[in-house]
Amino acid sequence: MVDTWWQTETGMILITPLPGVTSLKPGSATKPFPGIEAEVVDETGQPAKKGYLVLTRPWPATLRTIYGDPKRYVKEYWKRFPGVYFTGDGCKKDKNGYFWLLGRVDDVMSVAGHRISTMEVESALVDHPAVAEAAVIGKSDEIKGQAIVAFVTLKNEFKVITGIAEKLKEHVAQKIGAIARPANILLTYELSKTRSGKIMRRLLRDIAEGRALGDTVALADPSVMAMLKQQYEEKYEA
Repeated sequence: MVDTWWQTETGMILITPLPGVTSLKPGSATKPFPGIEAEVVDETGQPAKKGYLVLTRPWPATLRTIYGDPKRYVKEYWKRFPGVYFTGDGCKKDKNGYFWLLGRVDDVMSVAGHRISTMEVESALVDHPAVAEAAVIGKSDEIKGQAIVAFVTLKNEFKVITGIAEKLKEHVAQKIGAIARPANILLTYELSKTRSGKIMRRLLRDIAEGRALGDTVALADPSVMAMLKQQYEEKYEA
């Protein structure tokens, strides 16, 4: 299995390993496809080890506009860093020039002044041998700004282990740092997804913040979300 990076807007895969050419690193999309120039920049647009993924030159499948809304096209993709394409994704780049995608910028949590990607915490969780799948969101917190909440499904052989949630919190703290330690971990049999397999984090955020659930029409099985809501309320709001 390999990771690749692209968007509907890019029209093609842009960061990808090539069979027989690229040495793989598990979890990394490796390097840009030949002819593609990508970079990781900080808030000021300067090259950085960790920050925002941008594309610094056109590519064959470049989107030309947003149908009927050219002003939005410029605002969304070209104004954040003038002259380069802003992907909206967080990314880090290692010493070998390999790209590691961190998820959408709007999926970055602000915990006590620290910016933490939901994908970073999810990756740390699934790194634990007990975890089959994980989804992470940030919920509003009066002290920290946001608190980290994780919804986790365990592999069958680990479901009977006492104190596994605390063990997972400690695992995240060791992998990323104490600031990334989840405040709440809900162990569940299933995560609610769309028909295409995408986890609906906005609905998980609704659950954690005690709001009425948003639109669930895209879910493959809306009853799973109702089950998660009940589980969360029983554990953390009882």
